[in-house]
Amino acid sequence: MIKQNSNFFEKVYILVKRIPEGKVMTYGQIADILGTKDARKVGWSLHGNQDPKVPCHRVVNKEGKVALNYSMGDWREQKRKLLEEGVAFIDEMYVDLKKYLWQMR
Repeated sequence: MIKQNSNFFEKVYILVKRIPEGKVMTYGQIADILGTKDARKVGWSLHGNQDPKVPCHRVVNKEGKVALNYSMGDWREQKRKLLEEGVAFIDEMYVDLKKYLWQMR
């Protein structure tokens, strides 16, 4: 079980590294690409990540909301990183998905 999860986590990290600066993807998008309906498993894998080379801050929920418990700090840190990349927010915690959602091809 741990080995299987580790393999899934690695796939998540590889995919997240492909998200361009200034764009975001949702947990659900990533789950779909990896052949699962379990967006929470994607969130779980990112929550445990401590590798700064994996841009976890570029993943938000299906409504564009940043994570309350971001892996490298709290939601304010995730927001700060996204703002530095030019991602605009429509309110305190929500990214404008119409403008910044990346559709992997």
